Amino acid sequence: MATRALPYRPHNHDACVTQALADARSICQDHGTRLTPTRERVLELIWQSHKPLGAYDVLAQLSEDGHNAAPPTVYRALDFLQQNGLVHRIASLNAFIGCTHAGQHHTGMFLICRACGNVLELTAPAVSGAVQAAAEAEAFHLDDITLEIAGLCPRCSKETGDD
Repeated sequence: MATRALPYRPHNHDACVTQALADARSICQDHGTRLTPTRERVLELIWQSHKPLGAYDVLAQLSEDGHNAAPPTVYRALDFLQQNGLVHRIASLNAFIGCTHAGQHHTGMFLICRACGNVLELTAPAVSGAVQAAAEAEAFHLDDITLEIAGLCPRCSKETGDD
């Protein structure tokens, strides 16, 4: 997979969307699942920015597109995308963000800018390993690890003088 752009740096965002859709098609083909037009459009909407999108935001955009979608349709599409490792749910925001490591088993770690709202999916094997080791030391059996870290991205930090 190609190296992904950082959300707070200027980049060709269409490339992010194109790569996410290509990854989704490949993953669905490999899993024998179906990427319906609605699922594909929901994924595309999620990837249109690096800001998490809530289910009702997705529903509003689908309605603007002329889809006659109801909330259960959007929730089913989001559930499918999440189960197939194509999106992550950001619990603290009750919203969804595209997965930059689609098709790979990994720990979801997110840097969430409290000013601009952009989210960066972080890769830090040492952190996930430390969390896993700490859980194992307590005989705790992990199902999943998701870390959400709030703060300021470099651009917003510079704008507010919080360097």
